[in-house]
Amino acid sequence: MSERMAIVYGGNRGIFDGILISLLSLTEKTSVPIDVYILTMTLTDRDARFVPIDEEQRAFLEGVCRRSNADSRVYIKDVGKLYREHLMDSPNAVSDYTPYALIRLLLCKLDGLPEKLLYLDADTVINRDLTELWETDVSEVEFAAALDHYGRIFMGYHYVNSGVMLLNMRKIRETRLFERCIDRLNRRRIFLPDQTALNRLVKKKKLLPRKYNEQKHFYEDTVIQHFTKTIIWHPFFPFFYTRNIKPWQVGDVRSTLTHKYDALLDRYLALKGEFENDKK
Repeated sequence: MSERMAIVYGGNRGIFDGILISLLSLTEKTSVPIDVYILTMTLTDRDARFVPIDEEQRAFLEGVCRRSNADSRVYIKDVGKLYREHLMDSPNAVSDYTPYALIRLLLCKLDGLPEKLLYLDADTVINRDLTELWETDVSEVEFAAALDHYGRIFMGYHYVNSGVMLLNMRKIRETRLFERCIDRLNRRRIFLPDQTALNRLVKKKKLLPRKYNEQKHFYEDTVIQHFTKTIIWHPFFPFFYTRNIKPWQVGDVRSTLTHKYDALLDRYLALKGEFENDKK
């Protein structure tokens, strides 16, 4: 069994609640110590909301993790300088997603990280122990990921979702996968920018079972629930709309999606209240 897990998230202060829920669910299900790396940056010259995860938030998240295992740690990695150097002027810097969606590609330019990393989007919830996923052999591939629920239909059968990726950083540096994705993103606009670039440029990947990145249904065997945008077809008319409910939108989760996470979300609300009270 692995002695430690290395988890990566990326984003700004706006997804602090998402990371809190994800880490709370993870630490309640996985007993080994974890090292959490949060990629963040200041980009207020582009948008006033683009404020980084700060030290106060980092310390609180670490405290939550250490309630389950005292050896767990949370680190902030400021990638602002790297982003401005390598992605700031990309035609994909402005899209349906924030610039923070691209910064995981900068992992290849950071020193001092483990060779194996589990990247998680902030809108993921962990239902079961991640040890089996973490111990998946990725020694001969760049990453392991599950198929994208809609992408496998519209973008090609082997199109994977990049919201959960088990990364082999040694192989990624060897093939220059992330550098080649950055180069592609800097040359032309791409639909679903970094996810599509990763799918198009990866040389060798491993497909994970759907249970490690369930993007639509609420099955009992799901290990990682990913709250992605969902297409809803109208029952009587030939048109559809999209629904994009995130775990921290507690009322909407309960009224529209599921009550499966009621207990977890109650604990999240209590922790959020604790954090806000500590700030006063």
